[in-house]
Amino acid sequence: MRCQEMEAHMSIFSQRLIALRKERGLSQPAVAEGINAAPRAYQNYEYGTAEPRLSTLVRIADFYGVTLDYLAGRSDVPGPESGQDAP
Repeated sequence: MRCQEMEAHMSIFSQRLIALRKERGLSQPAVAEGINAAPRAYQNYEYGTAEPRLSTLVRIADFYGVTLDYLAGRSDVPGPESGQDAP
């Protein structure tokens, strides 16, 4: 993936983290605690200055009840599409 594409995906990821947190009325420290991450680490994910590991991405997706594709900007559907069976 090219640098510009990575930056675009990171920007979408950061924007979605912020939107999900605000929609739920949560603070950054509350989310960090919920995903078992340091508050500064979660803050950096929202600012787009750090990329979480895959295990952290899974915890974030589970915490918010969204898919990894949604977080990464590969889908505009936050949750599993209706009518699809889970693997």
